[in-house]
Amino acid sequence: MIVTTTDLFRLSYGIYAVGAYNINNMEQAIGLFEGNARAEAPFIVQISKGSRDYAGVTMIENIILAAEKMYPDNIFAVHLDHGDEQTCYECIESGFYSSVMIDASHESFMDNIAITRRISNKAHQRGISVEAELGMLGGVEEDINIDEKHALLTDPDEAIEFVSASECDSLAVAIGTSHGAYKFVGGQGLHFDRIAAIQERLPNFPLVMHGSSSVPKSEVDRINAAGGELDSSARGVDEDEFAQAIRLGVTKVNIDTDGRLVWTRVHREFFRDQPEVFDFRKPGVILMEEYARFIEQKSSKLMSAGKLEDVRTSVS
Repeated sequence: MIVTTTDLFRLSYGIYAVGAYNINNMEQAIGLFEGNARAEAPFIVQISKGSRDYAGVTMIENIILAAEKMYPDNIFAVHLDHGDEQTCYECIESGFYSSVMIDASHESFMDNIAITRRISNKAHQRGISVEAELGMLGGVEEDINIDEKHALLTDPDEAIEFVSASECDSLAVAIGTSHGAYKFVGGQGLHFDRIAAIQERLPNFPLVMHGSSSVPKSEVDRINAAGGELDSSARGVDEDEFAQAIRLGVTKVNIDTDGRLVWTRVHREFFRDQPEVFDFRKPGVILMEEYARFIEQKSSKLMSAGKLEDVRTSVS
């Protein structure tokens, strides 16, 4: 069942966070739906501009519809991740998406408000939720390439004005995370004081954490042992910090890089150990199971595992 992110956030606020996962192909989709079915967790399927370009809009949307038929008990939102204004309009008009993110964080504060307000007006007419971003995360991922020196934490006072004027339904905040595998160095971590200050000014308003993959060292090490050349110092968000962020109003946690690491590790190890094999379906089967396990474990850390029936009772 496809629902809006607003439906999910209303139930999860302060209790658990909904995992939002980017997918690009059939194998990821099946692993995602299977993992959340096992965890009995609601979730968000994220489609980026890059995914729409890679698989094609018709293909990626129909992969999700096919997965929904295979897993009819799952409850999830379909979300456009990091959309520009035109892509948001296309997704709103398509009738397929239940949620869109407009990323105008690189614009001036007033332009960000104006653009987001236009998207909110269009989306709300069709019952679609809108996520916006205030502040700028650094890092590199797909179309995103922002030097860390230009990254800006979200200003709590600006957040009040922004949400009121833009009429967005959730807000992605810059709180120390970044896109890609290289999020933190040394003792750096999430800025909980900044999250708390934003929550104080926007009580009960859903906050979103982008760039929240954990980048497990074990995955990086296994990839490198199988011929990869990833920076072994790459480090992401400590999964044990999710609980504190959830108490401070974080209701959606975006995870993309970790899924790419699982894909890369499975395929590198498979073809290293079986170089004579050219049947790509064999590692694909392994990936679907490994990705399902990854999703199930992540749902536990986000505390969304076992919450599916509560959601079903509320939205049915």
